[in-house]
Order: sequence, then structure tokens, then C-alpha cells
Amino acid sequence: MIGYVGSRGVHQPFRVEDVDIVLPTLTAQGYLWPSPAGSGTRLNLNAGRITAGFWIGDSYYDALELQIKKRIGRSSHLDGSYTWGKSIDTSSGSLVGDEYSNSISSPLWFNPRLNRGLSDFNIAQNLEVNYTWEIGPPKWASGIGAWALGGWQVGGVFEASSGAPFTPGLGGDALGLRSTDPSIDVPNLIAGPGCDSLVNPGNPVNYIKTQCFAVPNPITLRGNLGRNTLIGPGLLNFDFSLFKNNYIKRISDRFNAQFRAEFFNILNHTNFAPPLDNRNVFDSTGQPVANAGLITSTQTPSRQIQFALKLIW
Repeated sequence: MIGYVGSRGVHQPFRVEDVDIVLPTLTAQGYLWPSPAGSGTRLNLNAGRITAGFWIGDSYYDALELQIKKRIGRSSHLDGSYTWGKSIDTSSGSLVGDEYSNSISSPLWFNPRLNRGLSDFNIAQNLEVNYTWEIGPPKWASGIGAWALGGWQVGGVFEASSGAPFTPGLGGDALGLRSTDPSIDVPNLIAGPGCDSLVNPGNPVNYIKTQCFAVPNPITLRGNLGRNTLIGPGLLNFDFSLFKNNYIKRISDRFNAQFRAEFFNILNHTNFAPPLDNRNVFDSTGQPVANAGLITSTQTPSRQIQFALKLIW
């Protein structure tokens, strides 16, 4: 099967955890907040946090889908699917602003186009393959040999996908929004050697190329980096299973004492998570953050093995 899948969404939820902020002035350089940061006046000084939901979001999705299914013999099969797509929106949250761990909880609501970028859940490429192969006894085997060599079944699930996007930023309230939930301010993207890619794949200590970003001047000027511009580490995982079916005809034709050995992440591959806890490349004063780009967690656990006996009747 090969197909194209696409969708277009309009008037979708645009959630903001706090809209009571200091508004900027639109200049030739971009949106500029009063300087020094924090000297501006919020919209409503008589209120604290004001959550809001607007129906101003939009989205686009386009994808190529491939799928193959192959039955081998009576009880063996091979299935595989591949998706190559892109999802773009102005906000991915429906109930709250930070519905995903990589979301911006209070996006700048006065101009939704500022937040247009890859969806928080966008996975550009995803490949999944699963198989089951039943191994019958050799034709020459009989008696106890046929029982020992027969009834075996192997299976597996292989998954490979690209990473989820995220947005590096400046810590604190660098813009001076004076909000209870400051929107993440973004740095300026600069051109330089090696900045064609903004990450260091396979480097969990310095995953973000911090040399490719600069503090806006003045710091109360919103940076030019787009939302979800950086892509986190991908995922590679292989789960393997080995079964031994033992049919006991004396009880019934369908009674099966099945021995199961299951291996999760059998390759023991380390799947790093995006550095969301260390995605700020500068602090609120514009100084570089020492641990920017440091990855401290993984997406999957290490290799796990379990054995079980399952009775089927």
C-alpha cells in the first residue's frame, strides 16, 4: 500500500496559560519590549494570572505512507510500515498550553504567526517492522525429538524514528513580560561554520550547538529563532520474543502450556531524550548557560528480559 495523507485545520484551540502580560512595540527589527526588562505595565494590574483559549490556531499535515504485509506459510507473517510526513501548526495544545513536554506553555498570543513551526508531536520519519515465524519440527524428527524441536516461535518488533522538535531559549523573563508564566524567549540564529545543523548528534553533553546562537540586542528584543527549529535525538529499538508451544492433548486439543522469553530493547541501545531540562542557552541577563544542551534522560529503558509460562485453553 502506498498513499498520501493530508489535512488542514482552521479555528483550532490556541491555549495560553497567562495572557496578562506587557505588550511590545513592533519595530523594524521586530517586537521590542520596554527597557529595562520588567519596566512595562501589564494589561490588567488588578488581576493576576489570566488563562485564555482562542480559536485562532491552524495546522497543516502532509505525509507519504507505505505499508507491506506478507504472510509466510500458515502461521508466519511479516508486516512493515513507513511514514514520512510533516505537521506544522501555531499551537499543539488543546486543553493546556504545555500539553507536551516540549511545548511552550504561554505562546505569544497577540500574533499567532510568531509561533508557526513544527508541531510539538511532529516525527518526520517513522519505520515499524514486526514479524512472527513459527518453526516446525524437522521431517526426520519423531517422538521426544519432535516435541523438543517443534512448537518454537520467534517474533520481533523493530522501530526506528526521527526525533521530536524543541525550542532553545533564554531563561527567566528576559523580555520583561511580567507574567506568572513567562513565554520562552528565543535567541537569534546566526550563520557560522557548522551551523547548517544546529545539533551535535550522538553528543549527550553538548547536544545543542550553542555557538550558532546569540543574544538579541537589546535583550528585550524578541529573537529570530523559530519555534521547534531543533530536532531531538531519534529512536532505535528492537524487541525480540521466543515462544515454545506445548500442546497437551490429554487435557484438550487446544490446551497449550506456552513458555515465553521476551527481550525488550535487546540491542541495549541508548535512546537519548531531547535536552528539555537544559534547553536554555542564555540566562535572563544574556550570559551563556554552562550546561546548555546537556541530556539527562533517555526515551527507553535499558535491556529488560522476562520469562513466563502462559496457559491457553
